Amino acid sequence: MSLALIDYGAGNLQSVANALRAAGADHVTVTGDASVVRAADRIVLPGVGSFRSCAQGLRALPGMVEAMTERVFVGGAPFLGICVGMQLLATRGLEHGETAGLGWIEGEVKLIERTDPMVKVPHMGWNDVAVGRSDPSGGLIEPGEAYFLHSYHFAVADGRTVAAMTDHGGGLVAAVAKDNVVGVQFHPEKSQGYGLSMLGRFLEWKP
Repeated sequence: MSLALIDYGAGNLQSVANALRAAGADHVTVTGDASVVRAADRIVLPGVGSFRSCAQGLRALPGMVEAMTERVFVGGAPFLGICVGMQLLATRGLEHGETAGLGWIEGEVKLIERTDPMVKVPHMGWNDVAVGRSDPSGGLIEPGEAYFLHSYHFAVADGRTVAAMTDHGGGLVAAVAKDNVVGVQFHPEKSQGYGLSMLGRFLEWKP
């Protein structure tokens, strides 16, 4: 099984690659080449930084968005977005102005609102991942604790795409899923046993 880990200058690539290998992936290719992504069995899109800079970096790779879209929606390859890689699935992001996302899962990415002065932004550290009764990930996301680091959150338009929530002065989306696309706001590569287990399930996931 070949796995393409997309390199667009906006991800903690080596840590994610190491975590995927530790979870059981034997052919991880870190790549910015659209032709490699078009041939991959599974695709992982990491992301660190602002929504705008990540979106611009991804679109700067020739043919990459088209290759991802073709492989996921025509070829049916399972896709995992991590942190800003998950947020890029949205319709748009509102960090540093409005920026178009991939539009794969309807919604927008906006600043976490502090309703309690004791709540700190960014949301940083370990927090619960709570899975609802209706889980569109088909069991890929399990309850537990994961490591988060973000100031913006994915406000989805359709609650049926929410796979898990976390609480930081109010509910925040921890994971989304739709068909063969899943995204997690937390960092599995920093989430120790919980994160490695989730990545292992992704490697076996047959949505």
